[in-house]
Amino acid sequence: MDNKLRWGIIGCAGIAQGSVIPGLQQSQRNEVIAIASRDEEKAKQTADRLNIPAAYGSYEALLEDPAIDAVYIPLPNHLHREWTIRAAEAGKHVLCEKPLALTEHEAEEMAEACAKAGVKLSEAFMYRYHPRYAQIRDVIASGEIGQVRGIHSAFTFNNAGDKSNVRYRKEWGGGSVYDVGCYPISAARLLLGQEPEAVTAHAFFSPEHGDVDMMASGLIEFPHSVALTFDCGMWAAFRNTLEVLGTDGTIQVPSAYVTSPNGGSNFFVSTKEGRREVQVANVNQYSLQGDEFAAAVLDGKPLPFEPSDAVLNMRVVDAVLASARQRARITL
Repeated sequence: MDNKLRWGIIGCAGIAQGSVIPGLQQSQRNEVIAIASRDEEKAKQTADRLNIPAAYGSYEALLEDPAIDAVYIPLPNHLHREWTIRAAEAGKHVLCEKPLALTEHEAEEMAEACAKAGVKLSEAFMYRYHPRYAQIRDVIASGEIGQVRGIHSAFTFNNAGDKSNVRYRKEWGGGSVYDVGCYPISAARLLLGQEPEAVTAHAFFSPEHGDVDMMASGLIEFPHSVALTFDCGMWAAFRNTLEVLGTDGTIQVPSAYVTSPNGGSNFFVSTKEGRREVQVANVNQYSLQGDEFAAAVLDGKPLPFEPSDAVLNMRVVDAVLASARQRARITL
């Protein structure tokens, strides 16, 4: 396949430089042809280091480049809405970093703007493109672990010493629920194939970190008396796990969202028959994400996850944050 999707990157965030750009460059159907920063020198240095042909000193200039088909937006959360809409108006397809927006309403506006402009919009939950999630769903569907009774997931890390980090700016969409809590919520919705009915959450809001939630725990109620229990945090030891509990067994995913290149993608199924390790292909989930997006743009293939999914995920994120602030159960 000679035709490749040509990407412009809006911003030089760590996730872009360390994961998404290399993933696109290693993929089959994508090429990164430009990067922009509000600091032109930073854009040039990043472009040189990552072998990107063009560098721009403004996001506007990148959007004006007619050679660019699609943009990836790894900007701070409060800028997602503005630059997704501006990219759509410039005729660019958009892969936007999670969380898609700050609220369900913002996500709806973004989805509508992209639909109106006739461009694709996808939320960059890279973990969903890893083949193991289809394998996990297959194990659940097979009945091997019986009926699903619950899901537990944790995504925590400790970055609290970096007080100037954008994650600690409340008005910029900082906090652990936006940053990592959105993953367990998304994963439970994906594995259960249902939308939650109610949310109860508790959070630790840190005055020395802009009063954002540095740790949050939640109970998310799904239909048929199934629940997700989760915790997320930015001032806690690193964890990145998911467990599906069934009546007859469990599925344990030790590296649920961030994988390691040496066999760190495998998961385990435990039943009364014993515990087995499910071998999973060692793949780059960022490359797979890029190739699925390219297939949607270049071939007209449906996106695996439409913008409506991001809107629904934001509805739950909104409820988790409201519940934590109000110390109340929120029905959806």
